[in-house]
Amino acid sequence: MLKKKSKIVLAYSGGLDTSIILKWLQQNYNSEVVAYTADIGQEMNKTKIIKNAKRLGVKNIIIEDLQNIFIKDYVFPMIRGHALYEGVYLLGTSIARPLIAKRQIAIAKKFKAFAVSHGSTGKGNDQVRFELGYYYFGPKIKVIAPWRIWKLKSRTDLIKYAKKYNIPTPKDKKGAPPFSVDDNLYHTSTEGKILEDPKKQAPEYIFQRTVSPEKAPNKPSYITIGFKKGDPVSVNNKKLAPAKLLKKLNLVAGKNGIGRVDLVENRFIGIKSRGVYETPGGTLLMIAHRAMESVTLDKETMHKKDEIMPKYAKLIYNGFWYSKARFKLQKIVDMKKNQVNGFVKLKLYKGNITILSRQSRSKAYSLKKVSFEENKSFKKSKVERFISGAARKLRV
Repeated sequence: MLKKKSKIVLAYSGGLDTSIILKWLQQNYNSEVVAYTADIGQEMNKTKIIKNAKRLGVKNIIIEDLQNIFIKDYVFPMIRGHALYEGVYLLGTSIARPLIAKRQIAIAKKFKAFAVSHGSTGKGNDQVRFELGYYYFGPKIKVIAPWRIWKLKSRTDLIKYAKKYNIPTPKDKKGAPPFSVDDNLYHTSTEGKILEDPKKQAPEYIFQRTVSPEKAPNKPSYITIGFKKGDPVSVNNKKLAPAKLLKKLNLVAGKNGIGRVDLVENRFIGIKSRGVYETPGGTLLMIAHRAMESVTLDKETMHKKDEIMPKYAKLIYNGFWYSKARFKLQKIVDMKKNQVNGFVKLKLYKGNITILSRQSRSKAYSLKKVSFEENKSFKKSKVERFISGAARKLRV
């Protein structure tokens, strides 16, 4: 008889893929599996997760509420950096993995587990994001990535395996195996099936948290977001905790058809893939934060942030949240965040966001200097010297 090893901590969602992985780990490793679920605001049924894990013989089932930590310590810093991958993607999946990996290693240390495991496919980015996080917090941990080593090669193989071991197989709204969906409080992504062909339009029924602009209300919604030290703290003058604030923004933006992106992206491992993303509240925050900075930060600081943003976003997308390079860029992003205070009012209407006003006590924006009325605060005589200096640079 094989000597029993210590435990394996599996990132467990309770769905088809991770339930199959759980069973496979039990069959192929002589170890007890600890099922770990990070609650970061995804649509989830805790009762179902516990039931599915217990059906597979799991004794230790951990569901941890990380919603406020996720938004405050991961999403908000990314918003401050205005991070957009390839100019479009708000990095909703990318930013979730580092936190899950960190907590998974903490659970592994608690249970003295020899390994951790995840359900990311061998073609995707998440395997990198998870594992870079694992190795940052647990350099000596063993990582088990079933999709890279097992004999199950397709969704069809998974369904056959599930039926063999009486693992429930979910259906989509059309009665077929579901799309690949990832969601958290910040976003929802949908991939696979018809979406794999970029010439085919995404069906309306896949959208989960946004209505189409055509079906949005015929009257606009108005919302005011308050910022303190670079982070959003209130909605319509009501102070809210990070998670509740984003939930509020998700609802109002989603019902107005805001936050949809259909993107063909370049994955870290070199494959192009198409995904449909919904980030309603995050879209509002990105636009409002930039508007707030426009009246509170100086030109050089804003331009430096714009300059580093593509690299900053790429590091997050590729899984380098805990890298020295990202930490270094975050310092630049946050250099003057304490100045970013005030309120931004937005109008939301059928998929569109209009900035109505920006209000701050900051002196970065000067009414006296910008006024077309004659004033003594701006000396126009300096302009000729400024232009002459700029002209000399044309020849450099």
